Amino acid sequence: MISRIQPISLLLMRVVTGGVFVMHGWQKLSDQGLPATVEGMKGMGVPMPQLAAYFSTFVEVVGGAALVLGALLPLAGLLLTADMVGALIFVHLGEGFFLPAGYEYVLVLAAVSLGIGFSGGGALAVDNLIPGLRTRKPKPTPSDTAATPA
Repeated sequence: MISRIQPISLLLMRVVTGGVFVMHGWQKLSDQGLPATVEGMKGMGVPMPQLAAYFSTFVEVVGGAALVLGALLPLAGLLLTADMVGALIFVHLGEGFFLPAGYEYVLVLAAVSLGIGFSGGGALAVDNLIPGLRTRKPKPTPSDTAATPA
């Protein structure tokens, strides 16, 4: 039973988490615009605000889409985790644990991104559907483990 539900639950986790990242990155890109995002990061005291704004926007849009697709998951997971750790350290840590300004949200996004990045993404991930990109070896079938006659 669990083996049938696992691919669907991993897909749902990837789509929801990746979708959240895409929306946040898209907001930085289209709603606010990159210049306003840079200024906002300056105002929050983020070091190298221009680099941080471009990095976070790009990583959230592209990395979020990679999570949705289940593509390049270890890389996407690491980059999204780094993005959230930066947000945690430079923006949210001094605001306490709870929302609206605390770090609980970015902490959860960092942990989920890292977990997805190294879970293999499930059977419905692009990384596992294309043989050359497999992040995990397929489980052996009973015929693979049967003793062969000598």
